[in-house]
Amino acid sequence: MSPRQGLDRGALLSAAAQLADSDGFHSLTLAALAQRLDVRSPSLYNHINGLPGLRQELALMSAQQLSRALTEASAGRSGDEAIQEVAAAYIGFVRKHPGLYEAFFHAPDRQEPQLVVASTAALDLLLRLLQPYPLNEAEALHAVRGLRSLCHGFASMGEKGGFGMNFDPDESLQLTVTAFLDGLRHLHKA
Repeated sequence: MSPRQGLDRGALLSAAAQLADSDGFHSLTLAALAQRLDVRSPSLYNHINGLPGLRQELALMSAQQLSRALTEASAGRSGDEAIQEVAAAYIGFVRKHPGLYEAFFHAPDRQEPQLVVASTAALDLLLRLLQPYPLNEAEALHAVRGLRSLCHGFASMGEKGGFGMNFDPDESLQLTVTAFLDGLRHLHKA
């Protein structure tokens, strides 16, 4: 097998993300990636630092793409509409890129500066979108954690076939996010 002409870091990462999405994150190996790219495994080391380096790069790609999707979904929106669109975009990203999404949770170095910046961008966006709700700083951080957990759980259950009933999952998501937001509005009312 001769090295394929034109292989570069971007093409390698794109192929790795596609492989993770189609076969599952844990199926992503250097051998599988080399086979998909029609190159020898050692040639991958010209572009990445082994499997840990590949996983770190995919985690960064995941954080950046998810943050971009959330930002685009919220553009020109505020309040409930913005949060509903962000939740739908989150679920949509996971549906489209399940392996890439999973890569974020398996980053070898969660404190790597680029990954921290990409992760913080999504956090900052959510905090900004939650400003219209009556939350102090700590409550806003708890709310971000809750919203992310809601979206992650919803997406994970959907990916695992957990929504077998004859109800539209997107309607279920909208109802659940509405209840979450109503809870935030009534947090300080007794």
